[in-house]
Amino acid sequence: MDSNFLSELYTEHQKALECPSPIRVTRFFKKVLGFLFPEHSEIKYENEIAFEAEFAKLKSELLHILSRRSESSFEQDKERADYIFSELPKVREMLVKDVEAIYMGDPAARNHDEVIRTYPGFYAIAAYRIAHLFHTLDMLLIARIISSHAHNKTGIDIHPGANIGSHFCIDHGTGVVIGETTDIGNHVKLYQGVTLGALSVDKEDAKTKRHPNIEDHVVIYAGATILGGKTTVGHHTVIGGNVWLTESVAPHSRLYYESKLVQKGAEL
Repeated sequence: MDSNFLSELYTEHQKALECPSPIRVTRFFKKVLGFLFPEHSEIKYENEIAFEAEFAKLKSELLHILSRRSESSFEQDKERADYIFSELPKVREMLVKDVEAIYMGDPAARNHDEVIRTYPGFYAIAAYRIAHLFHTLDMLLIARIISSHAHNKTGIDIHPGANIGSHFCIDHGTGVVIGETTDIGNHVKLYQGVTLGALSVDKEDAKTKRHPNIEDHVVIYAGATILGGKTTVGHHTVIGGNVWLTESVAPHSRLYYESKLVQKGAEL
């Protein structure tokens, strides 16, 4: 094998050591989710002391992940780790509300435990809410690793930069896409295949508001596509399946396509 190839590849490996490993970041996310929700935990704690020790261990693990970044400094890493863990009570509170919204929004859900353990919508939202903490601290790579893991697992792609309110429900979820600058209010429900995207994919628009605003109590049915940073869906609106929308909608609207069903077959 060409020695130059090996040398170049070795240099790439050395550079990669300055970045957090996706495997390690994903493992950390799973542990945090298990810490917040015992339904996802692989650990059975003998007592509260052991539980508190796991909390300290998780914080230490995060510090080690942060230290692998090329721009790392211990004081800043500690400050950020402290912030992340201080926000976990709020994250759990939000996720409990999301669980309730998913449970109430799906007649097939038997209880909250089933939602937490099995629903891809809950898993994707949990990953988003934790990744969003890192995104707000400008730790973008870690945030994207967590969101990418959830995307791979659930088929739901939520950018960690999006702003999403409480009682968020994703039903079924496969194919849902929520872009970076999307703003979503409270009590919003999305079905599978919904895209909240951008009208433009030009690189020069990267730092602009590209994705839509969804106000409170909006329901968006399967396959709907809503595009553009100036597009606002007013509160208490229902967007029907497969609607393509690039302009704002007033509150309390109902948008859907009218179709005519024609059945042809043998005469009776």
